[in-house]
Amino acid sequence: MKANDKKDIRQFTREELTSALKELGEPSYRADQIWKWLWNEGAGDFDQMTNLSKKLREKLSEKYFIPKAKAFKVQNSNDGTLKSVFELYDGAIIEAVLIPVPKDKRFTLCVSCQVGCSLSCSFCATGKMKRVRNLTAGEIVDQFFEVNKQSLETFGHALTNIVYMGMGEPLLNYKEVMRSIHFISHPDGINMSPRRITVSTAGIAKMIRKLADDEVRFNLALSLHAANDEKRNEIMAINEQNDLSCLMEALRYFYKKTGNRISYEYIAFQNFNDHPEDARELIKLCKHFPVRVNIIEYNPVEGLDFIKSDEDRLDKFAAILANNDVRVTVRRSRGKDIDAACGQLANKSV
Repeated sequence: MKANDKKDIRQFTREELTSALKELGEPSYRADQIWKWLWNEGAGDFDQMTNLSKKLREKLSEKYFIPKAKAFKVQNSNDGTLKSVFELYDGAIIEAVLIPVPKDKRFTLCVSCQVGCSLSCSFCATGKMKRVRNLTAGEIVDQFFEVNKQSLETFGHALTNIVYMGMGEPLLNYKEVMRSIHFISHPDGINMSPRRITVSTAGIAKMIRKLADDEVRFNLALSLHAANDEKRNEIMAINEQNDLSCLMEALRYFYKKTGNRISYEYIAFQNFNDHPEDARELIKLCKHFPVRVNIIEYNPVEGLDFIKSDEDRLDKFAAILANNDVRVTVRRSRGKDIDAACGQLANKSV
């Protein structure tokens, strides 16, 4: 059988895998063994599955393949951040970032879900790329296995959190993102608590509602970046079809159905969205449901004219929020010297 005629075994459901093994004359428990190798051990080759007979491994290799995402370059930031560049089976390139905070025993993976992005947010390096394709759940989970190994080797600690904030819009790859979270959080997979997983979206109201209807258990972050439609339209074209009114309605629905934590991601741009009036408008958007605001320093992107707010303006902005009972955190940039910070992922180092 030609390589391109083989099926990706990680696209099978557990039931489909059991049926496939039955067709090969194997007992159903073999499917459980293979499932564990794929989603608990992160196997990238059938020969790694040492509790299977050699004959069965050969049969599997003839019919199926495991299109493993492989890290071929790792960059180290001065602040300890690690950026991994992955090559996918078809030659496409993605990036993932490990953000360590050893003093808090917090080691976060920022994972990608698409090759490129179709949303074209004007401040984002990834948005300057075209969307090539969606990642499979397996390719998303591969990022976890590789970066978790890096975290153990470098810091002596496993990953503690995952944020879907890398390349791509997670809600435009809904099925595979949800499958990846299932494997990451399931006891037969990686078994990470959903409360340690955050999915970030630029704001697609109908898909936020679908998350609520699917009763997800992970956290949700909205990439807000402006607290009125005029400014948000200027930097995020998606707001023209998903304005703040419909987004707030969808988020209220999400919170009512799930009770899950919601946060706003807010990049502060000098003299654009960092005025006291912007803070007061943002306060109004924090009254609909419990929310945390994460104010993020803007990270420079080659060819773009945006400038980050200076620290004094940023701190004053945050103080207005805090003084009005808004839970707010100011997040300083991590990994910007290796283009690993928020909005900088664009395969520049390849």
